[in-house]
Amino acid sequence: MASPRIIMKLIVTGAHKEPGDVLVLELKHPRKPLLPSFEPGSHVDVHLPNGRVRQYSLCSDPADLTHYTIAVKREPEGRGGSAWLHDTVTVGHELHVSAPRNHFPLKEGEGPILLLAGGIGITPLLAMARVLSRADRPFELHYFTRSRTFAPLLSMIEQDLDETSVRLHFDDEAETRADLGAFLSKQPPNAEAYYCGPPGFMAAVSRATEHWLEDSVHFEAFEPPASDDAPPEPFTIVLRNGTIVPVPAETSALAAIRQAGVLVMASCENGVCGTCECGILEGQPIHRDAVLSKDARSHRFIPCVSRATGVLKLDL
Repeated sequence: MASPRIIMKLIVTGAHKEPGDVLVLELKHPRKPLLPSFEPGSHVDVHLPNGRVRQYSLCSDPADLTHYTIAVKREPEGRGGSAWLHDTVTVGHELHVSAPRNHFPLKEGEGPILLLAGGIGITPLLAMARVLSRADRPFELHYFTRSRTFAPLLSMIEQDLDETSVRLHFDDEAETRADLGAFLSKQPPNAEAYYCGPPGFMAAVSRATEHWLEDSVHFEAFEPPASDDAPPEPFTIVLRNGTIVPVPAETSALAAIRQAGVLVMASCENGVCGTCECGILEGQPIHRDAVLSKDARSHRFIPCVSRATGVLKLDL
């Protein structure tokens, strides 16, 4: 089931390939001069012809609403959405795109800001860097990739941002490589970190910032963390009105809730967009999403991927 947000029919007005097998698409409205506003860190849903929905961060400048820009990395082991976009979409193609939403907002703060990007994780952070630069807020963008030849959007970074705020780290260049753990251990206590990238990069930053204050570390993931190898166990959901919903081992909580007649909107159904988020009233959840903060996990639940032990009472 799709998100209830506005769906726009946008036209692809620009399409080009970037290093790292990334397709950059510029999208405009066929009639309206301006698109809905968005904050840095926002993403849109792209609705594919097969009914599937994929989320892509907006890497364009929030101050320029004449178009949106998204960057799509081809994922050979993915579910087919990126491959379809790479193989099918050209200038003039129409795409069904949602209005933006933001689970990765840039917070107000007084301390130094670190933007940490791994590969295609540069997309939401590029929008943040543009806003911070315009506001004269001190920040450093650290971009980590295997090689300069595999670094998507590098030309945009070099064109749009002051080089004094950018640090490039390439694995194959000894002079630019950085020890992520050592680097993050030396940051001042009032620093704030925003990070995004592939699973290995996300795990490394998470480990390196474990000692930081929780509200000073913010992230967006493109896929949920790998779960353990333990087979899923059945559990029971209790709704606010007392309805009991059994959740078999092979069924997601989201599917079971819908089968019980409760309308729950969802988009990615992969634990990364937060559309299906709901409240927990009682019980012990098993979180398998990549959306909720440590604090939110005490009272929020993502039913498309997460499970529970025993009985879980939800605010539905």
